[in-house]
Amino acid sequence: FNTDSLSKDYHLVIIGKPYIPLISEEKLLNKDLSFSDSTKRFPQKYSERNLLDYYVARDIAVIKYLQKQNWVSKNKLVVAGHSEGSTVAAKIALQFPGVTHLIYASGNPLGRIVSIIEQERESETDSSRNAENTINQYWKNIVDSSTNMSTKYGDTYKATYDFSIPPMQYLQQLKIPVLVCYGTKDIGSPFNDYFRVEMIRQKRQNFTFNAYIGLEHNFFPLKPNGDINYDQFNWDKVADDWRSWLNAKK
Repeated sequence: FNTDSLSKDYHLVIIGKPYIPLISEEKLLNKDLSFSDSTKRFPQKYSERNLLDYYVARDIAVIKYLQKQNWVSKNKLVVAGHSEGSTVAAKIALQFPGVTHLIYASGNPLGRIVSIIEQERESETDSSRNAENTINQYWKNIVDSSTNMSTKYGDTYKATYDFSIPPMQYLQQLKIPVLVCYGTKDIGSPFNDYFRVEMIRQKRQNFTFNAYIGLEHNFFPLKPNGDINYDQFNWDKVADDWRSWLNAKK
């Protein structure tokens, strides 16, 4: 999104992935725009650090460093995360008392494995049974070896296990203002709807929910055939909605 929408009112700090280039030519990326090294695998130093608690500790260290700078206000600290980053942001908000506001975007409050299963449900058949295999084999193997750091299958078992602990466990403990935003065509939408219903039932006044009707994980609309319409970019609107919510929560 256009960073001016937030940087007019805030110092905006975006923390990247370890050992992944901040900027790369598209021709050097994989078809899904992910980055791999010369061996066509994720860099080993990245995989060793691609862990929930590593990100939480690292990002808190960045925050502490910034708070020592005389140009940084001590009155307000907003932490925002999208997709996988939403889980990181939620756990930071729980562990670091200086966080005053949390933005939880396109996350799944029931955890990563549930999103993986739902993606498999969309394509499985009686013969393929993709989701059933994911639950009974892949997830069971992860639980049985939850500290396994092998990169044979991409993300380590430990990474998937830790990100599959339901972030709802972190979110429900928060007393600070929390904005939850998601597209209704995202795989995690039903679980955000469930979390929203539950927070209403509990009469939790510190949660705000923005559901973007008809948009997917990255807030793009879908074409009639189900393909993503990348011509309609909505991130600037989403970021502006963040700013409006923050201004209302002063």
